[in-house]
Order: sequence, then structure tokens, then C-alpha cells
Amino acid sequence: MSIASCLLIYTAAVTVLAPRPLLRLTRSGVAPRLGVAAWLTAIGTVMAAGTVAVVMLAQDMARNWNRPGDTVLAACFALLRSVATGRYGVEVQTGLVGLTVVAAGAVAAVAWRLGRSLARARTSTHDHARSARLTGRRIAGVEAIVLDAPQRLAYCVAGRPHTIVVTSAAVDALDGPHLAAVLAHEQAHLSGRHHLILAATRGVAAILPRVGLFTTGASEVARLLEMCADDTAARRHGSRNVLTALLALSGVAPIPAGALGATGVGVLARAQRLAAPAAPARRLRTRLALTAVAGGVAAGPVLIGLLAATGLSVCGPMAC
Repeated sequence: MSIASCLLIYTAAVTVLAPRPLLRLTRSGVAPRLGVAAWLTAIGTVMAAGTVAVVMLAQDMARNWNRPGDTVLAACFALLRSVATGRYGVEVQTGLVGLTVVAAGAVAAVAWRLGRSLARARTSTHDHARSARLTGRRIAGVEAIVLDAPQRLAYCVAGRPHTIVVTSAAVDALDGPHLAAVLAHEQAHLSGRHHLILAATRGVAAILPRVGLFTTGASEVARLLEMCADDTAARRHGSRNVLTALLALSGVAPIPAGALGATGVGVLARAQRLAAPAAPARRLRTRLALTAVAGGVAAGPVLIGLLAATGLSVCGPMAC
């Protein structure tokens, strides 16, 4: 079995097995930063390992195309070569060419759709930020653009520069400490570049909607990032102020597409978390478990490579 084959097996195993334990560990939001890191590690490692495996298989095919051999991989290449040269008939040869074209087209389509999704998200948020700065106004003591609107909303959008937006109704509904907590929440999103993380995870989930690791991961990452922003705001202004502001703004109006808002995702779970923080022992157990899962996922491809390099693994370069 080749290293590429082992990487493909690893990729399939993580894709199927990782979502359930990760979801169980991150559902409560006990350690949101580590939860985000664990999901991103799983998603990124699967994509990287899968890409490397495909590239290695292509290289092996090119290198061994005209070489006879007694390995399984060489036998597969010999069979493909026979089909490609028409040994088994024009129909089979045409079918192989068609499958190759379809596979190449699928890979190109995935890459193109991901790039287009990211570009559209960037254009949308930049346009929204520019429009908000043009139509909104500044109020003394409020470090955000204020839009006159009857809905109570507060959100941030990426742009040049990044922009925090609050509506006049939200300003009227929140007193000083509560408004400050909301603004700190939005600033935490921008400082942490959460919009880039969400654009990437949502883009991957959109182009591969049948892969649970990507779709569940995108949803969980969005929820956990809101909790990360809650924690940053709570450290500066207190959990009670964040909770009160969150409840005052919740369920009023939807957040604009592409924006990150205090009431955009998982309001009930976040409110419960702020009202009743987890015990220190539970936080420690969750952190250790998430670290172990993320470390194990990330170490898989590295271990495969190291064992293959030392000759101790079945995933050798040319193993039978």
C-alpha cells in the first residue's frame, strides 16, 4: 500500500469519524477557542491530506506509467495503460477518457466554486461596509456607524476599513454598559478575523454539502466564534452586561448576509452559557479532550510519513 493510499484511508476515516466526538465536545461551548481550533484542524488536515494523496498518486502514475512491476500500484497502472492504449477496445478506452475528463472537471469546478464563493463574500461585505459609512452617522461616545432604523441590530462587516454598525433603535434600547459590551463583541470579531474563518468554512461547506465534517464544522465554528466574542466582551464589561444586551437584541431582526452580529447564531445556548458558566473541572476536562482530539487528527499524516520514511509502516513508498 502506498503512502498516498494510506493518506486517502486516513482522510476517509477522519471525515466519517471525527464529527461526532467533536460535536459532543463543542456543543456546550465550554472551551470555544479550542473548539474552533479542533474543527479547523480536522477540516484543514482532511483537505490537505486528500490533496497531497491525489498529487502523490498522479506522480506515481506518471513515474511508473511505462514500468512493469509486481506491486498492487504498478499492476493498477499497467491495467490503466492497457485500457488507455485501446487494448480492451475502443469503447472501454473512450469510457476511461470520459471518466478522466469528468474527474478533472469536477476538481476544477470545486476549486472555481470555492474561489467564486470567497470573492462574492468579500465583495458583498465590502460593499455593505461602504454603504453603511455613506448612509450612517456618528454619535459621540459610540464607536460605530449608526443607521436610522426601527430594528434593534448590531453587527460588523469586513471592509476597508472594517465597520461596526448599530441601528438607532439598538442605541435607544441599550444603556451605556450594555452598548459597550455589544460593541466589544463586534470588535472581537474584527480583531480575531472571524470573517475570514467563516468565509472559508462556509465556502467549503457550500461546494461540498454532502460531507458532514464540512457542513457540521461550518455551523459549529460559526456558533463557537460568537461564544469567543462573548468571552472577550465579558472580560472587559462583565458577563451580566453581555447577557442583558444579548437578550435585549435577540429575536428582533435577521443579521445582513455576510455580517457577524451579536444575535446572529445560537443566542439561547450562548445566553445559558453566560448565565451558568461551566465548573473549572469540566473546563479542564473539555480542554484536555479537545487538545487530544485535535492533536491526534493533526498527527495522523505526520505519523504516516515518519513511519514510511523509517520503513516501519505498511504505508511504504512501494509496499506490496
